[in-house]
Amino acid sequence: MPDPSFRSRLFWLYSRVAHALYCRFPIFGAIRGAVAVIRRDGGFVVIERNDGYGLGFPGGIAHFHEPPENTVRREVHEETGLTITHADHKFRFRAEEPFPNITDVFEATADGEFHSSWEGTVRVATLSELQQHLVTQQRPILEYLLSSR
Repeated sequence: MPDPSFRSRLFWLYSRVAHALYCRFPIFGAIRGAVAVIRRDGGFVVIERNDGYGLGFPGGIAHFHEPPENTVRREVHEETGLTITHADHKFRFRAEEPFPNITDVFEATADGEFHSSWEGTVRVATLSELQQHLVTQQRPILEYLLSSR
């Protein structure tokens, strides 16, 4: 298995190229995805992304015909090592930046210990950190969290 720093650099390259290409050529239309808001230790479980874009809630792109709840369960486990025990769909939003996407947002509870992936380091972030460093495409989730305080 490649060393972690190689995997991190590989993800940086993969993510940056994919973003650049899909921003210019969105041949499949809006990308469907799902993310989870998981509260833990007074904060929120996030991924400090290896591509340099900032903090992101765990989640990702749906497989063809995959229901959003299945997507969020699969992606959270892949990215964090956590297993979702309950997922409550909160809302869906569409964004055009950095590329066309439709995201389903779940508030979830999860069990397990953190295990980082090639995508980034799992950690708990405060609301203040999210306000400063959350990835652009997940800003509607931050607005939701701020309005529901």
